[in-house]
Amino acid sequence: MGVVLPNAWQISGLVFENCNCNLLCPGHVSFKQPCTNERCQGHWAIHADTGQFGSVDLTGLNAVIVFDAPQRMYEGQWTQACYIDELATASQRTALDSILSGRAGGPWEILGRFVETRLDTAYVLIQFEDRGHEKRLTIPELFDTRVRAIRGADGTGDAVLENLHNVIHGPSHVLARGNTRCTTGTFDFLTTKSHALYSRFAWSG
Repeated sequence: MGVVLPNAWQISGLVFENCNCNLLCPGHVSFKQPCTNERCQGHWAIHADTGQFGSVDLTGLNAVIVFDAPQRMYEGQWTQACYIDELATASQRTALDSILSGRAGGPWEILGRFVETRLDTAYVLIQFEDRGHEKRLTIPELFDTRVRAIRGADGTGDAVLENLHNVIHGPSHVLARGNTRCTTGTFDFLTTKSHALYSRFAWSG
């Protein structure tokens, strides 16, 4: 068994997103494509099935990253905030924040190149639900998002997007519609039946 370096990490689980674009968000395919509206506002919600950061266990943790970006996301100048479950221990908070801020490398370091304003990470009560075709994450009084898969052509399975290069998502993306209400002060937006999807991710650094 190899030695685990203090900064070696891996985490896998579910990530789902919703933004104010029409389905499919052009920015999901390429940041160089213009999004539906003058600003792209949305989130990535994260639930860790398993994870390890050095000796710190990340299993079961929840987080959400809320963002506001220009219509052409490749231009950068994003504003972004991270919310982590307050039930996480001090070492778990430090580990997950290091990953999601990009300080620990991996996919979030790549996305971090586009972030101009990164707000202080907040530790809040997060409620996560996975009901199969429907995913939900709630921060009482601040944030509530729900996405539901789009039914596929066979009438029973999900509509999926396969083999699209995306540093955050896994290889198979389940297309969905989403509703999000965000009232954090810096971020104040409402989406209704707009672009959403989810996948099983596996990140490491």
